[in-house]
Amino acid sequence: MRSADLLADAFDRTREAVHEAVAGLTPDQLAERPDPGANSVAWLVWHLTRVQDDHVSEAAGRPQTWTADGWAGRFSLPFPAEETGYGHGPDEVARVRVADPALLTGYHDAVHAATLDYVRGLTDADLDRVVDPGWTPPVTLGVRLVSVLADDLQHAGQAAFLRGLLLRGS
Repeated sequence: MRSADLLADAFDRTREAVHEAVAGLTPDQLAERPDPGANSVAWLVWHLTRVQDDHVSEAAGRPQTWTADGWAGRFSLPFPAEETGYGHGPDEVARVRVADPALLTGYHDAVHAATLDYVRGLTDADLDRVVDPGWTPPVTLGVRLVSVLADDLQHAGQAAFLRGLLLRGS
């Protein structure tokens, strides 16, 4: 198996987890939080997708799907277009609401497709390219992609946990 195939498989698993977490939930359930300081399924899925879009687009040297394909306008969130959710507090989390669950999965699917298009073309040597020299040691493309995957899978797992809480309580 090539490294690119392994990365594609991991991003496929993230997509599956996102779809499972969102499936069948209403807009109100997607926005619900177990307490005022907690995240919602909508925020978690939006955030993990925004971070993947931001980081992979930067590494690939292409525009983000969020802005290039009009997703920012479709979501109509009260944040600047470059916002990814990093550092959001409870007030910002509460502002992430979607009228249709398909908006979350649609955006994730578009980012997923762009991500797969990029990672499937990578060679093992590409993964050693430094993408952020501001860290010690400098961050390579391989480390960046694994970091995105780790973040994505953690947030998708949190969304799945919240889904379980929501469905048990209803």
